[in-house]
Amino acid sequence: MAGDSNQNGQMMATINITPFVDIVLVLLVVLMVSSVQIVKASMEVNLPKAASAGQAVESTLNIVIKKDGSMLVNGRSASEDQLIATVKKERKANPKVQAVIAADKDVIYERVVRAIDIVKTNGVKSFALNIERMTIK
Repeated sequence: MAGDSNQNGQMMATINITPFVDIVLVLLVVLMVSSVQIVKASMEVNLPKAASAGQAVESTLNIVIKKDGSMLVNGRSASEDQLIATVKKERKANPKVQAVIAADKDVIYERVVRAIDIVKTNGVKSFALNIERMTIK
């Protein structure tokens, strides 16, 4: 039989939690994978396209310049002064910090150059511009 019996011959009900744990772990993995896609979908930036786009760069400092000119630093809204403070803090914490700058293709070029200047003048030596890969026909 599937259950155990005690000394009196009566069945003892036992619960096997292994399938439950398996299901919870699978749901956890699904949640982790889908949460990354949800976060990416929440930041709507129309990236420019280039055929020479490389792989994504792992970084600790992500700067997004939206179409209206507003800026997000590591997913939070920020002004230029807050960007400077964040860059200095990240540089102090990790001298090899990298930055990725993503800007909507309709953003004024001067704003992108200003973000690059802030990053470079505050000690970040490695930065990249985030673009979307395009196929050349």
